Amino acid sequence: MRTNQAFPVLRLAITPGEPAGIGPDLVVRLAAAESAPAELVAIADPDLLTERAAALGLMLRIEPFDPTRPPWPHRAGWLRVWPVPLAHPVKPGCLDPANAVYVLETLNQACTGCLEGHFAALVTGPVHKGIINDAGFSFTGHTEFLAERCGGESVMMLAIPGLRIALATTHLPLAQVSAVITRKSLGRVIDVLYQDLRHRFGIKRPRILVCGLNPHAGEGGHLGREEIEIIEPVLNERRAWGWDLIGPVPADTAFVPARVQDSDAVLAMYHDQGLPVLKHRGFGQAVNITLGLPIIRTSVDHGTALDLAGTARADLGSLRQALVTACTLAQSAHLYASTLRTGAGPVRPVDPIQTPGPGGVSSAL
Repeated sequence: MRTNQAFPVLRLAITPGEPAGIGPDLVVRLAAAESAPAELVAIADPDLLTERAAALGLMLRIEPFDPTRPPWPHRAGWLRVWPVPLAHPVKPGCLDPANAVYVLETLNQACTGCLEGHFAALVTGPVHKGIINDAGFSFTGHTEFLAERCGGESVMMLAIPGLRIALATTHLPLAQVSAVITRKSLGRVIDVLYQDLRHRFGIKRPRILVCGLNPHAGEGGHLGREEIEIIEPVLNERRAWGWDLIGPVPADTAFVPARVQDSDAVLAMYHDQGLPVLKHRGFGQAVNITLGLPIIRTSVDHGTALDLAGTARADLGSLRQALVTACTLAQSAHLYASTLRTGAGPVRPVDPIQTPGPGGVSSAL
């Protein structure tokens, strides 16, 4: 894993997610095999990680995290752990609602560590929403949990090389989407997306392609009026501020190469309008990024894959890319803060996912 070596050593928190899934596998495999210029700290049960490493035949030394020590680059074969005890023993592939409280507590303590300045960013492994809800907790996803825990106005974005897709709504039934999209809510999402593209991705004047909600973007009102009554007024208000917003465009042609190449991000109106395109193009290499929070959070693009837990067959690509992206966004935030303090020119960080666009500069890590 490579990041910009000119910056001080960063410290990243990692939550492996559902203990019966592939999250613990991915963390111990990456920690055992790869070095990194950032310090990696797992927020997890150390016995769980030790047992999973042993089951996978890995040589990995687990040591407790000491927040009083300065960050130190990660060395292959070592892993520092902020201990959170499991509620119940784990068998790979077998969900247990008793451990839902453990999953939520790892997230809670990771948020505390980020908010208190111990960590520069949080990287999350996959959780199982169903088992958390079965245990009696209302949980719709990381994005919503982190917004409630940390504050801020969260917006979900996934990215692969050449494409960023943000969502106007996240995890809710399709029948509820139209009622949730209001001028206020859509304006909030666009504001967060635009400002984070500037401040965290270093894009001076982002160009955002905005999808319509209805087929053919409403066909002039004949297939729905949300475009006319909600989306267009919100876009026009921000165009008057000088923002470069394209749309609303029909979603069935929003992702053609010419349009994507001419945009810095696409805003989809709902989860399954945008993400199937991105996952078709780059599943296993995509990164989930939560915008609008006071902390930096990235995540893998896949689920718990219970059938692969304990087998060493899960792909490390998305976790590796999530770590690189977290480092790069933390560096960008540092650059932006320095710019504000010194009055220097525009921020030009490395783009963590090499996404070309008209408003910014991209380069490989």
